[in-house]
Amino acid sequence: MSQSDRRSLVMSTREAAVAGQFYPSSPDEIHAMLEHYNQILDTHLKEKEGVLHLKPRAVIVPHGGYVYSGFTANIALRLLSNTDVKRVVIIGPSHRVYLNGTSISEFDTYHTPLGALLIDKPLVSDLKERFALAFVPEAHHEHSTEVQIPFVKTYTPDVSVVELVYGDESPGKLAEVIEYLLDDPDTAVVISTDLSHYYDIKKANSLDSICLEAVKELSTAELHEGCEACGKIGVEAMLLAAKKSGLRSVLLDYRTSADASGDESQVVGYMSAAFVEQ
Repeated sequence: MSQSDRRSLVMSTREAAVAGQFYPSSPDEIHAMLEHYNQILDTHLKEKEGVLHLKPRAVIVPHGGYVYSGFTANIALRLLSNTDVKRVVIIGPSHRVYLNGTSISEFDTYHTPLGALLIDKPLVSDLKERFALAFVPEAHHEHSTEVQIPFVKTYTPDVSVVELVYGDESPGKLAEVIEYLLDDPDTAVVISTDLSHYYDIKKANSLDSICLEAVKELSTAELHEGCEACGKIGVEAMLLAAKKSGLRSVLLDYRTSADASGDESQVVGYMSAAFVEQ
C-alpha cells in the first residue's frame, strides 16, 4: 500500500475547539449540567409541559457559554429525542473567519467530550454539489455550531451530523438548502443564533422582542425591524424554509445573560424555538 493510500484510510476529525471554554471538557460535568437543566424543567416549570412532547423538524438555539445559554438550548435540543431522526444538520454564523458564502465540513468525524459523531459524508457530498458549497477548514473552529454537539450526542447519540458555517450569505440561498433538508423526514435542522449583545436589560428585552415576534409569526419583514441576532441570516433562512415547508413555530424559552450573572448593564439575549408540522 502506498503512503498516499495509507493517508486516505486515516479518519479526519473535526476537533473540539471550545471545550473547556464555552462548555465543560469533562463528560461528567456536561452530564451534571444537563441533568440540572432537566430537573428544573421537569420539576419546576410546569408551564413547559405542553412543549416537552413536541417532535420538531428544526430548532433555533443559542450558542453562548452553557452557564448562560445552556438551559435555553437544552429545551430545544432535548426535543430531538422525541423524534426518529437519523441525521442532524447544524447551521451557524462564522465568528472568526470571513466567509463569502457557506462552508460545509468535510471531516469524517466530529469529536466531543462525550464521544465522536460520524459526519454524514454522502449528504455532505450531495449538498456540496447541489448548492455549490465550499469547504474552508479554518471556518470549522466555530463555537456557534460546536456548542450544540454535546446536546446532540446526549439526546440523539446514534445520528450522523453535518456542520454548515456561513458568512456573507444570501438568506434565500440558505433557505433553499434548509428546504431541501426538510424534504427528508429523517433529517433535523439546528439553527444557531444569539440575540442582542451588550445592551442594558431594558434595551435588550426591547430589541429581542422583535426577534421573538418575527420567529413566532414566521415574519421575515419583522425580523428587519430591529432584530440584532448575530445569526439573523440563518434565522431568516429558517423562516423562509418553514413557510415553504408548511411548518409552524413554537417559542420555547427566552432569557439573557443577566439570569446567570445578575449584571443587567450589558447583557446578551438568548432564545430557542421549535418548528413543527401543522
